[in-house]
Amino acid sequence: MSSSPPSEPAYKAIARKKRAQLISRIPQEWRLDNKWIPGGMLSAEESITNIEAYEAVNVMDVPRKCGLLSSKQLQITEDWDVKGLLGEIANGRLGAKEVCEAFCKRAAIAQQLTRCLTEPLFDTALHRAGELDAHFQRTGKPLGPLHGLPISVKDTFDIAGVDSTNGLAALAFKPATQNAPLIDLLLSLGAIIIAKTNIPQTLAALDSVNVLFGRTLNPLNRKLTAGGSSGGEGVLVAMHGCMVGFGTDVGGSIRIPAMCHGLYGFKPSNGRVPFGGQLNGSVPGTGRSSIQAVAGPIARSTADIDAIMREVTPRAELYGEDCIPGTWASESPPRPLEEDTPRRKFTIGVLRSDGRVAPLPPIAKVLDEVAQTLRRNTDIEVVEIPVPKALGDCQGLVNGLMSSDGGGFMMDLLESTGEPLIPWLQGRMKRGNPRTVAQLFELQARRSEIEREMRKMWTISGSGADGSAEKKIDAIIHPVAPHPVPELDRYNAVGYTSSWVLLDYPAGTIPVRKFAEADLELDREFDSKILGSWDKRNRELWNSNTVDRHVYLNSPLSIQVLIPRLHDYDLYKAMDIIDRALRAEREVKEKKSASAKL
Repeated sequence: MSSSPPSEPAYKAIARKKRAQLISRIPQEWRLDNKWIPGGMLSAEESITNIEAYEAVNVMDVPRKCGLLSSKQLQITEDWDVKGLLGEIANGRLGAKEVCEAFCKRAAIAQQLTRCLTEPLFDTALHRAGELDAHFQRTGKPLGPLHGLPISVKDTFDIAGVDSTNGLAALAFKPATQNAPLIDLLLSLGAIIIAKTNIPQTLAALDSVNVLFGRTLNPLNRKLTAGGSSGGEGVLVAMHGCMVGFGTDVGGSIRIPAMCHGLYGFKPSNGRVPFGGQLNGSVPGTGRSSIQAVAGPIARSTADIDAIMREVTPRAELYGEDCIPGTWASESPPRPLEEDTPRRKFTIGVLRSDGRVAPLPPIAKVLDEVAQTLRRNTDIEVVEIPVPKALGDCQGLVNGLMSSDGGGFMMDLLESTGEPLIPWLQGRMKRGNPRTVAQLFELQARRSEIEREMRKMWTISGSGADGSAEKKIDAIIHPVAPHPVPELDRYNAVGYTSSWVLLDYPAGTIPVRKFAEADLELDREFDSKILGSWDKRNRELWNSNTVDRHVYLNSPLSIQVLIPRLHDYDLYKAMDIIDRALRAEREVKEKKSASAKL
């Protein structure tokens, strides 16, 4: 008597059903012809493991060339920043519904090319847009300051009637019963939520890949990571599938996707943007005793960050129990205005390393280029910041705090459907023992020590504006990562971003330029003294026997900007000052290059 074949794990049937649901929510008339979808667009199952099949293809132009978007829809999705688009809607030159349809269609195209979505919300978005148009026709006024603005959010945010799967089969087909506070806040401002976006399984990886939706791909180069854990947000913003995306950040999950796509990422201080209403794979309440993740925007300019945060920050305390009173204004003391007081320059520090992982040559090079550009600005003073010894201890402490619940809650979810860990997490994640209260006290005490030590970084010896022997640092520039945008599943050294969550410093990403031929340095190896195991792994992303450096060509090179805790508006201003200086430098170079060709 033959034995019956073993039944498949439950997660497989759930994943097939969930993917079919996603596909069904993309209208047939918005489907791409196969000729536009590059070869190697593997099935969702294959995309997890068969990463060698992807070619270095850029799909950013497909929305313009495929014929699905009209000339007006291309104009709507490409020609305005947030303030400009809101102005067109408020003046009645554009309707909320035609704007919404253009972005929904573009988001559908992005999904077919990159797998960036988990929940297309096109039907409900278009219905809301119709209601906003009716309100405008009836009253002659917008519903709120973000009336008609298409926004996407990371899959983790609850929306009533919609799944928040976190990429886990065990959470599929269990829709939320109420909105996360941030969703209610955005809706109250008149925004339209058009989609939820893809994330890594367990939110503990920096490649956005899971068994439900497969791997999210980078539209600039499908061999490179889209980042995580807000990777789908980064893709959708980069492809103009929404105006602004909201992600979350506990290890770098806003700043890293921004780096991977040449965007602006803004990680605020804890309490500035409502974070509640999310199931993030930990025992509820864990964040209050370990490290609290924050929510924040990914955008295409500093102006767009300003346009969103100036509406969200002052209202956050009305919606989130985890928020504090705030205004979108500087928390810094006003500068002296007396005639006999010399005008103080804006002082920017250069922090070149975290002390544990040495930046690879192109990262050190681009940071130096930014510093040199800023030095040429007469209103800016640039100083070097010695790497604080305490900074090197941050990542180890982050690891200890983030594993405080032992991972049991997450492992229970995975095991309930027989879901395996994605390959990158195998060997990196396992069930452990929860920390005792005494152990948590010890970790938090060490955190306080590090916070005290790191405060010293914001002043250096020198002549201060008030005549003191110390100079105040207004902002710091620092790498986002010690390596370029890496290949799939090869991201390394998260300490360059996670340390600032531990310290609760606002931190943002600014794109600088593209990786060029001159950055390859093919005749040189990086052979300085290895600092440790993390540093050794980082060098595998550069050494010629472990990577073909040509893969980095034309990928974005970015920097990170840091500000002391709770000075969130000052972070925006610092990012804007630095970004303007960089853009002015590029314009000068472009004019010289054009003149030389004449």
